[in-house]
Amino acid sequence: MFARRTINGHTYQFGSLVELLAKATPRRSGDELAGCAASCEAERAAAQAALAEVELTTLLNEPVIPYEADEVTRLILDSHSADAFAAVSHLTVGGLRDWLLEVAARPDGGRVLAALAPGLTPEMVAAVSKIMRNSDLIAVSHATRVLTGFRTTIGLPGRLATRLQPNHPTDDLRGVAASILDGLLLGQGDAVVGINPAGDSPQVSADLLGMLDEVRQAYEIPMQSCVLTHISTTIGLIEAGAPVDLVFQSIGGSQGTNTSFGTNIAMLREGMEAGLSLQRGTVGNNVMYFETGQGSSLSAGAHFGTGGLPVDQQTLEARAYGLAREFSPLLVNTVVGFIGPEYLYDGKQIIRAGLEDHFCGKLLGVPMGVDVCYTNHAEADFDDMDTLLTLLAAAGVNFVITVPGADDIMLGYQSLAYHDALVVRNTLGLKPAPEFEAWLKAQGIADAYGVVRGLELGSSRLHALAGAVA
Repeated sequence: MFARRTINGHTYQFGSLVELLAKATPRRSGDELAGCAASCEAERAAAQAALAEVELTTLLNEPVIPYEADEVTRLILDSHSADAFAAVSHLTVGGLRDWLLEVAARPDGGRVLAALAPGLTPEMVAAVSKIMRNSDLIAVSHATRVLTGFRTTIGLPGRLATRLQPNHPTDDLRGVAASILDGLLLGQGDAVVGINPAGDSPQVSADLLGMLDEVRQAYEIPMQSCVLTHISTTIGLIEAGAPVDLVFQSIGGSQGTNTSFGTNIAMLREGMEAGLSLQRGTVGNNVMYFETGQGSSLSAGAHFGTGGLPVDQQTLEARAYGLAREFSPLLVNTVVGFIGPEYLYDGKQIIRAGLEDHFCGKLLGVPMGVDVCYTNHAEADFDDMDTLLTLLAAAGVNFVITVPGADDIMLGYQSLAYHDALVVRNTLGLKPAPEFEAWLKAQGIADAYGVVRGLELGSSRLHALAGAVA
């Protein structure tokens, strides 16, 4: 028996670390679907109390998926820094929580947390997140900064970047261009202009990349673009001479999950090397872009760990960030509510998961963004997304995703509108990436204080593009 705790006269027993982690997780439908969730709130409280007393060295020595069975585990443990870990190696999970909150309140907290990141494993950060309140997650995340750069600098204090997502159900170039224009005039796109192609044709992806690069160069926009096709397709496009900025791939926290995505660590390395070979960055050369999401491993049937037990979806999500950091990405985002209510049932679960994902990624040294989103069959609405957006902005999220009218008509889900990002920027005094902000001011899209002035006062040069699109 790994641990036991008594609550209200009833003793709850936990047979393994994998079981304890799962049952300590705040309630979510995915863990219930997987059969690993706590049976009631009393059992969850007992598991959290027991987890708080687990030593961090135990989490280091007992990964949820065995070393010999999983290349993600091997990567995480082989790259672990014992020197960085030494600062907290004597602590329990509960002790780490207290230490993080104390450090986050210090003037040098950001530097200390950045130095710690290589010494933490995903199991450690997942475990501590399970015993933290939402305000704890926000406080530590706010103090943790991860800076990256390509043509813009992402992650600076006082900044909130956005991915402009101009998806189109038929990949029509004029339709995509219209959405890009709309977003640029509303100050969006400093993280990336990223398109999910409706089809998997390499030629369509090449056409989209060509159009994006033409717009960038014609209007001298400090931005990076990405067509979110499979990494093998992107490698082929690079070999064919397409103007690729960022190399994209969806990833998960287990080898089996990545196999379901048609990728592995060797392919990710090949993609990064291909992207770096182009040397298209100006302020930096972080070329990778990853998307993740709680529930992807369960959806792929690749969520089993030590002893054949199901691993909870949040711990697996944190392991995806442990994989991502190996590749020094420019951007990583969780599509937090996209996979559906089978994994995150309602607004409460989506909000909690978004804060957890952001916290875990940042603490591991990953430049985290969040697609603040939900599907139409989830028990969630735009008020929930407004709440999550505001909390993430307070927590210092690197970027969020925005789409025309908050409705992605190609992927069929609800995300944030361009205006939503403007509201939270203006309310909390946040600015776009500095290079992009300077461009917005030069174009007359933003005023001298960096505040977007509105469509009617935008750049005449961009309005000329509007005429061409029409």
